[in-house]
Amino acid sequence: MPSDLDQQHHSEYESQTEEQVIDVTDSNPAPGDQIEELVELGAPSLAAALEALLLISEEPLSPLALAELVGQPQPEVEQQLHELANQYLAEGRGFELRATDAGWRYYTSAECRDLVTRFVTDGRQAKLSQAALETLAIVAYRQPVTRSQVGAVRGVNPDGVLKTLAARGLISESAEQDSIAHFETTPYFLDRMGIASLAELPPIAERLPDLDSLDDLLD
Repeated sequence: MPSDLDQQHHSEYESQTEEQVIDVTDSNPAPGDQIEELVELGAPSLAAALEALLLISEEPLSPLALAELVGQPQPEVEQQLHELANQYLAEGRGFELRATDAGWRYYTSAECRDLVTRFVTDGRQAKLSQAALETLAIVAYRQPVTRSQVGAVRGVNPDGVLKTLAARGLISESAEQDSIAHFETTPYFLDRMGIASLAELPPIAERLPDLDSLDDLLD
C-alpha cells in the first residue's frame, strides 16, 4: 500500500511531466501556422520568394530590401541568400548569385563566359526574334524609356532582350534621369533602317501607349 510520501512524489512527477509536455508543445509551431506563413509570403518557400524577386529586379537588391519585401527577419534572409549562392556553385549552374556593394544579383557563370560571348557576337548577324523586334519598336517610338516602361508594354521582364539589342548596337543607355537608366536608339539603328532621323519612322506610334499611360500602368 503506497504511503503518503509515495503519493506526494507521484503527484510531483506527474506535474513535472505535464509541464515538460506543455513546454515541448509550445516550442513547435503548429502545421497550420507554417502553412499560413507561406501563404502570407506569396511563395512556396523563402528561397523561392528570393529567387523570384532577384530574377525580376532591374537592380541589385540589398538584404534589408529583400527582408522588407518578404516580411522575414534580415538575418534569416541573409542566411538563405548565402545558401542559395553556395547551392548554385555546388550544382555547377550557368548562373551565380553574388553580393556586391549595391546588393545581391544574378550573374552569368564565369565558366560560361566564352559561350555567352560567342552567342552575343554571332547574334549580331542573326535575325532578331519577335520579342526583340517588339522591344526595339517600343524603344524607337517612345524613347527615352526605362526598363519598367518597356516591361509594362510587353508584360515580361525585358532585361535579356534589351541586352541583346544593346550588344548589336541598336540601342544604348542614355543619360540617367532621376538615377534611372533610360534607353534610346543609336545612329547604327538609323543606318540599318535606312533613314536619316527618327522622324522618318513609319507612323505606327499611335498603336503604342504614351509615356503617361505607361507610368499609369506602373503605379
